[in-house]
Amino acid sequence: MRANNKRCGSRQAGAESGGRTGASLYQEITDRIIAELERGTVPWVKPWGRARTGLGLPRNAATQRRYSGINILILWGGVIDRGFPSQNWLTFRQALSLGGNVRKGEHGTTIVHADRFVPKNEKQRADTDGDEPQAVPFLKRFTVFNVAQCDNLPEHLYAAGEPLPEREMV
Repeated sequence: MRANNKRCGSRQAGAESGGRTGASLYQEITDRIIAELERGTVPWVKPWGRARTGLGLPRNAATQRRYSGINILILWGGVIDRGFPSQNWLTFRQALSLGGNVRKGEHGTTIVHADRFVPKNEKQRADTDGDEPQAVPFLKRFTVFNVAQCDNLPEHLYAAGEPLPEREMV
């Protein structure tokens, strides 16, 4: 057994990483949405009316992939609260890999990636018992920065982007 055995999603692993467990991540997101509601902001109701950017889904500026699920609400909230002129977002490393940098003192926005994995011992158990292996769900947090928080990126990444075609509007 390895000395650094952190089980994904375990309370022990969360405690070792600064107390950030999957449960606290859910609570953090819930608290953020409740705070917006208490301020009178409902991020999923006509967010384009309060934003400085056009209607569109937030997207990763490096991959052009649109964010989905709760991340849409989180990033719309970031655009509205902080007045960003773009729906384009990057991780710190993506900004560096594109030749840019996040400005000193900028604070990112936490988003999540939800997925499942099948532990090796579960695969072995399922093979032995002849049934389907049980996947374990997990959340992974990422910090992203709006391109407006970055310098020295390729010019096309700062563009506000095209609005969604009417058939794709939510």
